[in-house]
Amino acid sequence: MLHFFYSLFFRIALPFVLLRLWWIGRTNPDAFVRWQERLGYVEASDEPVIWVHAVSVGETIAAAPLVKALLRRNPDVPVLMTAMTPTGSARAKALFGDQVRYAFSPYDTPGAVRRFVDRVRPRALVIMETELWPNMIALSEQRDVPIFLINARLSARSARGYERVASLVRPLLRNITWIAAQADEDAGRFLRIGARPESVSVTGSIKFDVEISDEIRSASSGLRQQLGAGRPVWIAASTHEGEDRQILEAHQQIMLKHPGALLVIVPRHPERFDDVAEMARSMGLVVQRRSVAGENNESRCQVYLGDTMGELLMLYGACDIAFVGGSLIERGGHNPLEPAAWGMPVLSGPHIFNFETIYSRLDAGEGLYITSSSEALAACVTQLIADKGAAEKAGRNALAVVNANRGALEKVVDGIVERV
Repeated sequence: MLHFFYSLFFRIALPFVLLRLWWIGRTNPDAFVRWQERLGYVEASDEPVIWVHAVSVGETIAAAPLVKALLRRNPDVPVLMTAMTPTGSARAKALFGDQVRYAFSPYDTPGAVRRFVDRVRPRALVIMETELWPNMIALSEQRDVPIFLINARLSARSARGYERVASLVRPLLRNITWIAAQADEDAGRFLRIGARPESVSVTGSIKFDVEISDEIRSASSGLRQQLGAGRPVWIAASTHEGEDRQILEAHQQIMLKHPGALLVIVPRHPERFDDVAEMARSMGLVVQRRSVAGENNESRCQVYLGDTMGELLMLYGACDIAFVGGSLIERGGHNPLEPAAWGMPVLSGPHIFNFETIYSRLDAGEGLYITSSSEALAACVTQLIADKGAAEKAGRNALAVVNANRGALEKVVDGIVERV
């Protein structure tokens, strides 16, 4: 019954959702392109596909090693990647080019999902992390499509929320063929809210299997030379509205002790690039935007704005210290393993409930610093710049945590291949 009311509500809301999408598209045209796909009118597939669903940029990046491994294992089986956001779709295209197919995910109404599934003919549905869309799962299961929830994580907060709608969630979980949980805590919460015990395994997080190619290392080295090899450089990555000013204020405090220090700031959402640039300039800081060629001001700027897509891993490598955003506000944090894989100290705010297992391991391995405020962030970065030995030790510790937890990717790929 709750599923019926969920679908009814989504159907009623759909015209307003489309209207909002059109409104956003007036200033961000990418938001409204291929809008028909969101209603299930996607290009038909001549053969069954492995459908990999990753909601936005973070999930798309996490899915990349998995998709590459699936392509290696089954080069003749086409892969379709879907995302809900334009940035997620653009990131997938940047990662894979013409190796995979792309579409926007259908809105979760029975009609849109039915049209989508009938056209793409999935032989398997791979869902990244914890995106439990009732109609996507139910209608795929009705067509005997095996469903995989990969890199599955479930915070205590989310579990409590799902328990409130147990009559909707429990049947969905029982339709899932395999839940590959990141940690014992995640597996326990999935079982508590209704998953079948035989469908749940603990594989670890495939995010630990991050790869840094020689090409990216070379690009990072070149950028560092442009920024200034001898100056301290720290990065604030995947920042959100509400914490950018805190980070910029922290940088002002850092420059009191280290006048040559440079902040590389990378907002999470492209539509905020201009606002962050203007905010930094209004605070009297000299800003260089990565997207603006020809200024040659990198070595003299105080804030370097990473306003390009798909380069975050490379930007990390050009820095000494990394702060991972979405954590000074109650957003839940973002993936800290990319900077850790570079062997640099990782800093975060206190709000990290989306990645609690990963942060717990970094903390236990002494590769993490939690800073609760702008002032604490400034003090921590200042101290790490001054004490290079401590910074290098924390970086080695962070990298050791990454290396010790590699291997989940092969377990996940094996599990999918065995069940398809």
